[in-house]
Amino acid sequence: MAKYSKGAQKKVEKAMHEKKRGQLKSGRSGKTVKSRKQAIAIGLSEARKSGSKVPKKKGASKKSASKKGASKRGASKRGASKRGRSKKSASRSKSSRSRSKGTRRKSASRRK
Repeated sequence: MAKYSKGAQKKVEKAMHEKKRGQLKSGRSGKTVKSRKQAIAIGLSEARKSGSKVPKKKGASKKSASKKGASKRGASKRGASKRGRSKKSASRSKSSRSRSKGTRRKSASRRK
């Protein structure tokens, strides 16, 4: 069974020809399309609008279970590296925090 209908194939073919001639423009900006993938995407979106048989877009929010686990593992590794930072950098950040708190207290006392 075919994934794409004949109408959809023709729309993509037409978009590719326009791209080759330099006549294919992108949606909002109206710039000339130079990418092959962009031309195909435009052709498919036109086919969807006309009601041709085209598979649904792959959503960016959908992730497979293995990818989710990998991203969690990466996050836990990043957290461990923060805990093991050098004493110098830790002391620097503490001193900068105390300075900022001191300036806040002074300004609060001035207001009173």
